[in-house]
Amino acid sequence: MQLALELAHKAYLHGDVPVGAVIVKNGKVISKAYNKKTKLKDSTKHAEIIAISKASKKLKDFRLEGCEMYVTFEPCVMCLGAILSARIEHIYFGAYDKRFESVKYVEGMPFNHQAEFVGGVMEKECSALLTKFFKEIRE
Repeated sequence: MQLALELAHKAYLHGDVPVGAVIVKNGKVISKAYNKKTKLKDSTKHAEIIAISKASKKLKDFRLEGCEMYVTFEPCVMCLGAILSARIEHIYFGAYDKRFESVKYVEGMPFNHQAEFVGGVMEKECSALLTKFFKEIRE
């Protein structure tokens, strides 16, 4: 999660919502990314989507079975769809999205793939960066 947080800081420096994502397989980082929606002017450039795309290219397969993802913010509905489609097995996220709580809506749903979600990993640090970012935007 520390690496994901470092990536989130890069997004912050580019004026994007500070979210970073890392995908690991067999204890090795196979992809990493951060939000680039603002930078690339593309609403699909969430950290999770970019990381999944990179991992799929590296493994030459859309199935990322045996992989785990570390992401600094609870994935949105779009990202959850991509995570489940990629068949990522374990997702660890930092800050909770208290407005949408997307993960609670997909847990236990009858999808072809089930994933384990663990929230609150380094929550304090992840939340602090997000809070700082949105506070600065409002000022």
